[in-house]
Amino acid sequence: MCIAILALRSHLISQEPSRNQAIAAELPEAPQAQFVIAAAEPQAPAGQSQTIPQPATQAAAAPPPSSSTSGSAPQTQPVQNSQEDASGQQTKRILGIIPNFRAVSVDVKLPPETIKEKFIDATEDSFDYSAIFIPAVLAAYNMGLRATPEFHQGAAGYARYFWHSAVDQTSENYMVEFIFPTVTHEDARYYTLGRGGFFRRTGYALSRAVITRSNSGAEVFNISEIFGAGAASGISNLYYPSASRSIGNTTSQWAEDVGIDAVSFWLKEFWPDINRHVFHNKYSDAPAQK
Repeated sequence: MCIAILALRSHLISQEPSRNQAIAAELPEAPQAQFVIAAAEPQAPAGQSQTIPQPATQAAAAPPPSSSTSGSAPQTQPVQNSQEDASGQQTKRILGIIPNFRAVSVDVKLPPETIKEKFIDATEDSFDYSAIFIPAVLAAYNMGLRATPEFHQGAAGYARYFWHSAVDQTSENYMVEFIFPTVTHEDARYYTLGRGGFFRRTGYALSRAVITRSNSGAEVFNISEIFGAGAASGISNLYYPSASRSIGNTTSQWAEDVGIDAVSFWLKEFWPDINRHVFHNKYSDAPAQK
Protein backbone atom coordinates (compact mmCIF):
# COMPACT_ATOMS: atom_id res chain seq x y z
CA MET A 1 0.00 0.00 0.00
CA CYS A 2 2.75 2.33 0.99
CA ILE A 3 4.70 1.29 -2.02
CA ALA A 4 1.76 2.19 -4.34
CA ILE A 5 1.35 5.63 -2.77
CA LEU A 6 5.03 6.38 -3.17
CA ALA A 7 4.95 5.27 -6.79
CA LEU A 8 1.96 7.60 -7.56
CA ARG A 9 3.67 10.52 -5.80
CA SER A 10 6.84 10.02 -7.78
CA HIS A 11 4.79 9.89 -11.00
CA LEU A 12 3.10 13.18 -10.18
CA ILE A 13 6.38 14.78 -9.29
CA SER A 14 7.89 13.65 -12.60
CA GLN A 15 5.05 15.29 -14.58
CA GLU A 16 5.17 18.55 -12.62
CA PRO A 17 8.14 20.03 -14.51
CA SER A 18 6.49 19.48 -17.89
CA ARG A 19 3.35 21.22 -16.74
CA ASN A 20 5.38 24.07 -15.31
CA GLN A 21 7.29 24.33 -18.55
CA ALA A 22 4.05 24.46 -20.55
CA ILE A 23 2.67 27.16 -18.29
CA ALA A 24 5.95 29.03 -18.39
CA ALA A 25 6.02 28.76 -22.16
CA GLU A 26 2.55 30.22 -22.40
CA LEU A 27 3.13 33.03 -19.92
CA PRO A 28 5.88 34.91 -21.92
CA GLU A 29 3.95 34.63 -25.21
CA ALA A 30 1.00 36.69 -24.01
CA PRO A 31 3.13 39.61 -22.79
CA GLN A 32 5.26 39.50 -25.97
CA ALA A 33 2.19 39.62 -28.17
CA GLN A 34 0.78 42.44 -26.09
CA PHE A 35 4.12 44.23 -26.19
CA VAL A 36 4.36 44.02 -29.97
CA ILE A 37 0.85 45.28 -30.42
CA ALA A 38 1.36 47.95 -27.83
CA ALA A 39 4.63 49.01 -29.44
CA ALA A 40 3.25 48.94 -32.96
CA GLU A 41 0.13 50.91 -32.19
CA PRO A 42 1.84 54.08 -30.90
CA GLN A 43 4.52 54.07 -33.63
CA ALA A 44 2.11 54.03 -36.55
CA PRO A 45 0.32 57.28 -35.56
CA ALA A 46 3.63 58.87 -34.70
CA GLY A 47 5.06 58.03 -38.10
CA GLN A 48 2.01 59.38 -39.82
CA SER A 49 1.73 62.59 -37.84
CA GLN A 50 5.39 63.56 -37.84
CA THR A 51 6.58 62.58 -41.31
CA ILE A 52 3.71 62.32 -43.75
CA PRO A 53 1.31 65.13 -42.79
CA GLN A 54 3.95 67.83 -42.30
CA PRO A 55 5.58 67.60 -45.77
CA ALA A 56 2.16 67.33 -47.31
CA THR A 57 1.11 70.52 -45.51
CA GLN A 58 4.26 72.36 -46.46
CA ALA A 59 4.07 71.21 -50.08
CA ALA A 60 0.47 72.29 -50.27
CA ALA A 61 1.17 75.62 -48.59
CA ALA A 62 4.28 76.52 -50.56
CA PRO A 63 2.87 76.83 -54.12
CA PRO A 64 0.05 79.32 -53.45
CA PRO A 65 2.36 82.19 -52.34
CA SER A 66 4.72 81.61 -55.26
CA SER A 67 1.92 81.31 -57.78
CA SER A 68 0.15 84.38 -56.47
CA THR A 69 3.36 86.39 -56.43
CA SER A 70 4.40 85.35 -59.89
CA GLY A 71 0.92 85.85 -61.22
CA SER A 72 0.36 89.31 -59.81
CA ALA A 73 3.65 91.04 -60.66
CA PRO A 74 3.65 90.55 -64.45
CA GLN A 75 0.02 91.60 -64.69
CA THR A 76 0.33 94.93 -62.83
CA GLN A 77 3.85 96.15 -63.48
CA PRO A 78 3.72 96.35 -67.30
CA VAL A 79 0.42 98.21 -67.12
CA GLN A 80 1.94 100.83 -64.84
CA ASN A 81 5.01 101.15 -67.03
CA SER A 82 2.92 101.54 -70.17
CA GLN A 83 0.85 104.28 -68.56
CA GLU A 84 3.95 106.14 -67.42
CA ASP A 85 5.68 105.77 -70.78
CA ALA A 86 2.64 106.99 -72.70
CA SER A 87 2.71 110.36 -70.86
CA GLY A 88 6.06 111.42 -72.36
CA GLN A 89 6.65 109.07 -75.29
CA GLN A 90 8.32 110.62 -78.29
CA THR A 91 7.92 109.36 -81.84
CA LYS A 92 10.19 109.45 -84.87
CA ARG A 93 8.15 112.13 -86.59
CA ILE A 94 5.80 114.84 -85.40
CA LEU A 95 2.45 114.56 -87.17
CA GLY A 96 4.19 112.06 -89.40
CA ILE A 97 5.99 114.79 -91.37
CA ILE A 98 8.38 116.72 -89.08
CA PRO A 99 11.67 114.95 -88.24
CA ASN A 100 11.93 114.06 -84.55
CA PHE A 101 14.77 111.53 -84.50
CA ARG A 102 16.82 113.25 -81.79
CA ALA A 103 14.03 113.52 -79.21
CA VAL A 104 14.37 111.32 -76.11
CA SER A 105 11.30 110.35 -74.09
CA VAL A 106 10.78 111.40 -70.48
CA ASP A 107 13.07 109.73 -67.90
CA VAL A 108 14.86 107.65 -70.53
CA LYS A 109 18.59 107.34 -69.86
CA LEU A 110 20.78 106.52 -72.82
CA PRO A 111 24.50 105.86 -73.16
CA PRO A 112 26.62 108.49 -74.92
CA GLU A 113 26.24 108.57 -78.67
CA THR A 114 29.04 107.18 -80.76
CA ILE A 115 30.43 109.08 -83.72
CA LYS A 116 28.53 106.76 -86.03
CA GLU A 117 25.23 107.41 -84.22
CA LYS A 118 25.73 111.17 -84.45
CA PHE A 119 26.35 110.82 -88.17
CA ILE A 120 23.18 108.74 -88.55
CA ASP A 121 21.13 111.37 -86.67
CA ALA A 122 22.34 114.14 -88.96
CA THR A 123 21.70 112.01 -92.04
CA GLU A 124 18.16 111.07 -90.99
CA ASP A 125 17.30 114.70 -90.23
CA SER A 126 18.61 115.71 -93.65
CA PHE A 127 17.49 112.96 -96.03
CA ASP A 128 14.46 111.27 -94.49
CA TYR A 129 11.30 111.80 -96.53
CA SER A 130 9.96 113.98 -93.73
CA ALA A 131 13.01 116.30 -94.02
CA ILE A 132 11.38 117.99 -97.01
CA PHE A 133 8.80 119.72 -94.81
CA ILE A 134 10.95 122.45 -93.22
CA PRO A 135 12.73 123.52 -96.45
CA ALA A 136 9.36 123.66 -98.23
CA VAL A 137 7.94 125.98 -95.58
CA LEU A 138 11.07 128.15 -95.45
CA ALA A 139 11.15 128.44 -99.23
CA ALA A 140 7.58 129.72 -99.32
CA TYR A 141 8.27 132.12 -96.44
CA ASN A 142 11.45 133.55 -97.96
CA MET A 143 9.87 133.86 -101.39
CA GLY A 144 6.98 135.76 -99.84
CA LEU A 145 9.47 138.16 -98.23
CA ARG A 146 11.52 138.34 -101.46
CA ALA A 147 14.53 137.63 -99.26
CA THR A 148 16.69 136.91 -102.31
CA PRO A 149 15.40 139.01 -105.25
CA GLU A 150 17.78 137.27 -107.63
CA PHE A 151 15.66 134.11 -107.33
CA HIS A 152 12.58 135.89 -108.76
CA GLN A 153 9.05 134.56 -108.27
CA GLY A 154 6.86 131.82 -109.69
CA ALA A 155 7.58 128.10 -109.82
CA ALA A 156 11.17 128.60 -110.93
CA GLY A 157 11.75 131.10 -108.15
CA TYR A 158 10.24 128.76 -105.57
CA ALA A 159 12.46 125.92 -106.79
CA ARG A 160 15.53 128.12 -106.25
CA TYR A 161 14.39 129.06 -102.78
CA PHE A 162 13.63 125.44 -102.01
CA TRP A 163 16.95 123.90 -102.95
CA HIS A 164 18.87 126.66 -101.18
CA SER A 165 16.82 126.07 -98.04
CA ALA A 166 17.40 122.32 -98.34
CA VAL A 167 21.15 122.80 -98.59
CA ASP A 168 21.04 125.23 -95.66
CA GLN A 169 19.25 122.64 -93.55
CA THR A 170 21.60 119.81 -94.54
CA SER A 171 24.71 121.87 -93.83
CA GLU A 172 23.35 123.02 -90.47
CA ASN A 173 22.33 119.49 -89.47
CA TYR A 174 25.77 118.03 -90.07
CA MET A 175 27.50 120.91 -88.30
CA VAL A 176 25.19 120.97 -85.25
CA GLU A 177 24.49 117.25 -84.90
CA PHE A 178 27.66 115.54 -86.14
CA ILE A 179 30.83 117.56 -86.67
CA PHE A 180 30.78 119.92 -83.68
CA PRO A 181 29.33 117.40 -81.16
CA THR A 182 32.07 114.96 -82.16
CA VAL A 183 34.78 117.56 -81.50
CA THR A 184 33.25 119.00 -78.30
CA HIS A 185 31.96 115.65 -76.93
CA GLU A 186 28.43 117.00 -76.60
CA ASP A 187 25.11 115.16 -76.79
CA ALA A 188 22.99 116.81 -79.48
CA ARG A 189 19.80 114.92 -78.57
CA TYR A 190 16.80 116.63 -76.97
CA TYR A 191 15.85 115.18 -73.58
CA THR A 192 12.17 115.80 -72.87
CA LEU A 193 11.42 117.37 -69.48
CA GLY A 194 7.74 116.38 -69.40
CA ARG A 195 7.06 117.81 -65.91
CA GLY A 196 6.00 121.14 -64.50
CA GLY A 197 3.82 123.90 -65.84
CA PHE A 198 3.67 125.35 -69.31
CA PHE A 199 6.10 128.22 -68.67
CA ARG A 200 8.65 126.05 -66.92
CA ARG A 201 8.71 123.53 -69.75
CA THR A 202 8.74 126.32 -72.34
CA GLY A 203 11.74 127.92 -70.66
CA TYR A 204 13.51 124.59 -70.50
CA ALA A 205 12.85 123.82 -74.17
CA LEU A 206 13.99 127.22 -75.47
CA SER A 207 17.08 127.16 -73.26
CA ARG A 208 18.29 123.99 -74.96
CA ALA A 209 19.46 126.20 -77.82
CA VAL A 210 22.23 127.48 -75.54
CA ILE A 211 22.44 124.65 -72.97
CA THR A 212 22.98 120.99 -73.79
CA ARG A 213 24.45 117.85 -72.24
CA SER A 214 27.97 116.59 -72.51
CA ASN A 215 28.64 112.94 -73.23
CA SER A 216 29.06 112.45 -69.47
CA GLY A 217 25.56 113.88 -68.80
CA ALA A 218 26.57 117.28 -67.39
CA GLU A 219 24.87 120.47 -68.57
CA VAL A 220 27.25 122.60 -70.67
CA PHE A 221 27.13 125.55 -73.01
CA ASN A 222 25.76 124.42 -76.38
CA ILE A 223 28.82 125.05 -78.51
CA SER A 224 27.49 122.73 -81.19
CA GLU A 225 24.30 124.71 -81.69
CA ILE A 226 25.70 128.21 -81.56
CA PHE A 227 28.96 127.77 -83.43
CA GLY A 228 27.70 124.95 -85.64
CA ALA A 229 24.84 127.10 -86.91
CA GLY A 230 27.26 129.99 -87.41
CA ALA A 231 29.60 127.81 -89.44
CA ALA A 232 26.73 126.61 -91.62
CA SER A 233 25.65 130.21 -92.24
CA GLY A 234 29.16 131.09 -93.31
CA ILE A 235 29.29 128.16 -95.72
CA SER A 236 26.01 129.31 -97.31
CA ASN A 237 27.85 132.27 -98.83
CA LEU A 238 29.45 129.83 -101.24
CA TYR A 239 26.20 129.06 -103.07
CA TYR A 240 24.06 132.18 -102.61
CA PRO A 241 24.16 135.08 -105.12
CA SER A 242 26.99 137.51 -104.57
CA ALA A 243 24.55 140.27 -103.61
CA SER A 244 23.47 138.18 -100.62
CA ARG A 245 26.99 137.56 -99.35
CA SER A 246 27.14 140.09 -96.58
CA ILE A 247 27.76 140.03 -92.85
CA GLY A 248 24.18 141.15 -92.28
CA ASN A 249 22.69 138.31 -94.31
CA THR A 250 25.06 135.78 -92.76
CA THR A 251 24.14 136.93 -89.26
CA SER A 252 20.44 136.86 -90.14
CA GLN A 253 20.79 133.32 -91.45
CA TRP A 254 22.66 132.33 -88.28
CA ALA A 255 19.94 133.73 -86.02
CA GLU A 256 17.25 132.09 -88.15
CA ASP A 257 18.88 128.66 -87.83
CA VAL A 258 19.22 128.93 -84.03
CA GLY A 259 15.66 130.25 -83.75
CA ILE A 260 14.25 127.38 -85.82
CA ASP A 261 16.05 124.87 -83.62
CA ALA A 262 14.74 126.57 -80.46
CA VAL A 263 11.16 126.41 -81.78
CA SER A 264 11.67 122.77 -82.76
CA PHE A 265 12.81 122.02 -79.18
CA TRP A 266 9.62 123.62 -77.86
CA LEU A 267 7.54 121.52 -80.26
CA LYS A 268 9.41 118.36 -79.25
CA GLU A 269 8.74 119.10 -75.57
CA PHE A 270 4.96 119.33 -75.96
CA TRP A 271 4.50 116.86 -78.81
CA PRO A 272 3.86 113.85 -76.49
CA ASP A 273 1.09 115.81 -74.75
CA ILE A 274 -0.45 116.89 -78.04
CA ASN A 275 -0.25 113.36 -79.41
CA ARG A 276 -1.88 111.89 -76.29
CA HIS A 277 -4.62 114.45 -75.62
CA VAL A 278 -5.49 115.66 -79.11
CA PHE A 279 -4.72 112.66 -81.32
CA HIS A 280 -5.14 109.94 -78.66
CA ASN A 281 -1.73 108.45 -79.52
CA LYS A 282 -2.60 108.12 -83.17
CA TYR A 283 1.05 108.70 -84.00
CA SER A 284 2.65 105.89 -82.01
CA ASP A 285 5.42 104.51 -84.13
CA ALA A 286 8.73 103.27 -82.73
CA PRO A 287 10.38 105.53 -80.11
CA ALA A 288 12.68 108.19 -81.41
CA GLN A 289 15.68 107.14 -79.29
CA LYS A 290 17.77 104.13 -80.30
